Amino acid sequence: MQNMSGGKSALGLDGNITALLGYIIWVVALVALLIEKDNRFVRFHAVQSLIYTAAIVVVAIVLSIFTTILAFISGTLAGLFSLVFMLLWLGALVGIIILAIKAFQGQMFKLPVVGDMAEKWA
Repeated sequence: MQNMSGGKSALGLDGNITALLGYIIWVVALVALLIEKDNRFVRFHAVQSLIYTAAIVVVAIVLSIFTTILAFISGTLAGLFSLVFMLLWLGALVGIIILAIKAFQGQMFKLPVVGDMAEKWA
């Protein structure tokens, strides 16, 4: 994991600040991806942030549907599954925090699968 925050971004902020904000606020990642042409560090983190966020949203939708179906079968099962759902949300939040910190430190920290996709598309 190399340190390469790459100077300023097209948003006028330091690259590591733009990358950090992209993890916390997905719209920043989207804007950075659309306007950033030169800073590969910012582009990589923007793409990785957007893919990670999209994956979280898809998993949340699927789990919400599954929990709703379980609620019709058993309220207890739905309640227990809701606890698992909350733990997964907590894990996703911890992931965002770790990614934001790594980006702020100027590291090209890659998630498995998602990081390879981001590197290819950045």
